[in-house]
Amino acid sequence: MLRVLNVRTAVPMHGSLEQLAAKKLKCRKEAIVQVRVIRRSIDARHKPDIYFVFTLLVQVHDEQLVLRHCRGNKDVIPVVENKAVRVQTGSSDLECRPIVVGTGPAGLLAALTLARSGYRPLVLERGYDIEQRALHVEEFWNGGAFRPDSNVQFGEGGAGTFSDGKLTTRVNHPMMSQIIDVFVEAGAPDEIRYAYNPHIGTDILRRVVKRIRHMIEEAGGEVRFNSCVTDIVTDAAGCIHSVTVNGNESVPASVVILGIGHSARDTYYMLHDKGIRMEAKPFSVGVRIEHPQDLIDWAQYGHSASELGLDAADYALVYHRSDGRAAYSFCMCPGGQVVAAASEAGGVVTNGMSLHDRGSGIANSALVVNVTTADVGGGPLDGIAFQRKYERLAYMAGGSDYRAPAQSVGDFLGRPGAKRDGAVYSYRPGITWTDLHGVLPEFVSATLEQALPYFGRRIRGFDGDDIVMTGVETRTSAPVRILRGIDRVAVDTGGLYPVGEGAGYAGGIMSAALDGMESAIQIIEKYKPMEGK
Repeated sequence: MLRVLNVRTAVPMHGSLEQLAAKKLKCRKEAIVQVRVIRRSIDARHKPDIYFVFTLLVQVHDEQLVLRHCRGNKDVIPVVENKAVRVQTGSSDLECRPIVVGTGPAGLLAALTLARSGYRPLVLERGYDIEQRALHVEEFWNGGAFRPDSNVQFGEGGAGTFSDGKLTTRVNHPMMSQIIDVFVEAGAPDEIRYAYNPHIGTDILRRVVKRIRHMIEEAGGEVRFNSCVTDIVTDAAGCIHSVTVNGNESVPASVVILGIGHSARDTYYMLHDKGIRMEAKPFSVGVRIEHPQDLIDWAQYGHSASELGLDAADYALVYHRSDGRAAYSFCMCPGGQVVAAASEAGGVVTNGMSLHDRGSGIANSALVVNVTTADVGGGPLDGIAFQRKYERLAYMAGGSDYRAPAQSVGDFLGRPGAKRDGAVYSYRPGITWTDLHGVLPEFVSATLEQALPYFGRRIRGFDGDDIVMTGVETRTSAPVRILRGIDRVAVDTGGLYPVGEGAGYAGGIMSAALDGMESAIQIIEKYKPMEGK
């Protein structure tokens, strides 16, 4: 098998992958047995000329002959298949089945890993299953009741279920391919194996998380919804003894994987009251900004994406101030919408979401500014109080009915005569035009005022007068980190494994899933399976 790099072809693509591979390998097409795409990216540096750049895995009839023809070509590399490493189970006894708290990516992948190894985990999710959750969320977006136990943050699949479903990550780890395999097995499109910026989309992701739940159950696990962990009880030695569910049910426990997500504020306070060690960590705060998707496509491709048969274009922007403060785009959603993402009554929170086809015609992204622990006070829970302050200000500025405060870029920058003609926005249940300076920290507003014109010089029209910004975006990451050791066990609390974004150790679907899997493997390597018990 050969790994073939930098296989380039113009967009739209003409000809087959076999033809491209044969040309690169200096062989006839008939010499190729099969071709598999490992990666596909887009080179738009010389737009309007756009190119696909592939990395291929190619099997040929006579590999040595092909290698002789390609001698000295660094883009052609023989592949030695690595054998999968089997995890060795431990010898310690488990007094009771492992408990996994939360069904976000960290919890789901941890539970599936345990279940398929014979450990029969009990999964506790505070929210509803995905069908009921989706109904509740849609009802809220249409002006109905807000549900603190069923919203964009809480319920089956976690916060990522109502997102673009991006699978990009800076983490390079051998188990990443296993996570992708699980997603594909659960119904995600095969293209996530090779796309440069893979995404699933919220519509498909909802089916994927449901299927993973069924996979956990089929392997011997149990998943319970509407089951919020309200207390953790430890013994005299500081080890987990039991968890309390919904304030009244005691469940014996000796091992607990805690994948609570970054918005479980009541759980953070409970953990802090129990003396579980945690610290404040940096996060970011800002707004959502929306553009016509064609504006972004032309800026990035020099064409309409549909003309080229490409997906809607995305972008990544960053502006650095001389004092170390920065503004940057975050969670960019091509062809998506801005969504109401509150998890507490009396607060407005924005987020972004896209379906798999990214076909809404609207691009949106968070524009956020870094918040340091010194900005919020430095105490373990001070970041939560900081977030709440601005979410409540946004709620009041929007009209105290979950409409979001919004402002055009022209108005925000104080441009004379700025108009909102043709303004594009997608937030439901609606917006209220107001001054966003009143719902953001001063240092955030000041940084955005400098950043917007700078971004406009990189993407023409980005800072147009009628471009709409909606506030506030506060849930970029957890404001808290639950301290754990190299064994992944919480400091001074035996048997407690904090994982994922909520524990402060991940930053997206893939890194959270990996963190959950790695903690599950630590448990597997320490304890015997639960089969037959």
